[in-house]
Amino acid sequence: MSTSASPSPAITTLYGIPNCDTVKKARDWLQAQGIAHQFHDFKKQGVPPAALDRWLRAAGWEVLVNRKGTTWRGLDETLRAGVSDAASARTLLLAHASAIKRPVVEWADGRITVGFDPAAWAAA
Repeated sequence: MSTSASPSPAITTLYGIPNCDTVKKARDWLQAQGIAHQFHDFKKQGVPPAALDRWLRAAGWEVLVNRKGTTWRGLDETLRAGVSDAASARTLLLAHASAIKRPVVEWADGRITVGFDPAAWAAA
């Protein structure tokens, strides 16, 4: 007989930073649509390596790296130039969570999306 708890039902998880305007809009949208979700705060909880691996497989490193953000622009040019594939992007994103394009959403149905697109979210 197993003593481990049974897995909880799948729930939508929104990953991001609480003071990010796009994350705020996404959280408000989910709430307005009545979509139960949990929030994973990169600043307090870090980037889960296994989740990052899922995102890299689902969306690709080019989508996940936020090259328009202040974190990316503040990185040393050599460090930025070194991001050329999934492995180098993974290393950077684990060290600099704010360089991840936000929000990343793992939907209850297994889909993974990056960024906030209310029209695409509503269509799905």
